[in-house]
Amino acid sequence: MQVNTCVLFMQVNDCMNQPDLLFKALADSSRRKLLDLLYANDGQTLGQLCEHLNMTRQSVTQHLDLLEAANLVATRRRGREKLHFLNPVPLQDIYERWIAKFEKPRLKALHDLKQRLEGEEP
Repeated sequence: MQVNTCVLFMQVNDCMNQPDLLFKALADSSRRKLLDLLYANDGQTLGQLCEHLNMTRQSVTQHLDLLEAANLVATRRRGREKLHFLNPVPLQDIYERWIAKFEKPRLKALHDLKQRLEGEEP
C-alpha cells in the first residue's frame, strides 16, 4: 500500500509551492486573526494568542504551524516559552507581484486627470 505524504500536515511544503501555501494560509479567518494579533503585539506566546481565540490550544498550534510553513510567522525560544513573530516579507512579495502592478495604471490615470482639470499638460 502506497502512502500519500501530502496527507501529512507536516509535509505541506512538499505538496504546495510557496505562493499556494501563502494563499492557503491567508484563506482562513482564524489564521488572519492570528496575523492581526501578532501585528498588534509581536512576540506572543501560544497562551497569549489563545486568550483571543475561541478554540483549543491544539487548533491554534495547527494554525500557527501552517503560518510558519508559509513563512508568515517566525518563532524564537526564550527559556521554555516559544515566541511568535509576524514576518511581513511574504505579504510584501504578494503585494508587489499581484497588487502593485494593477495599482500603477489607476494612479497614473488619476494624476493625469488632476493635471487636466487644473489646466496643466500631462
